[in-house]
Amino acid sequence: MSKVLKSRAKLRAWGNSIGIILPKGELSREHLHIDDEVEVFVRKKANPLKDTFGKLKEFRARSGKSTDETLREIDKELESRLD
Repeated sequence: MSKVLKSRAKLRAWGNSIGIILPKGELSREHLHIDDEVEVFVRKKANPLKDTFGKLKEFRARSGKSTDETLREIDKELESRLD
């Protein structure tokens, strides 16, 4: 099974194309070299805060509870896990 290198990169203009620059250190750790053939999966970076609060908003709408009630329940659950 081949290894997976997960890295963040910005898309850059490269002539009439778009390129991705990957950190040399990460490539070296995975023993990747110039002219190695790789498979690339691209996904736009998500905003974790927006995703989290969006899910909280959806949950609140389905539960019919206020934000304060929802947050109190979350606090209570977290406290019970720490005891």
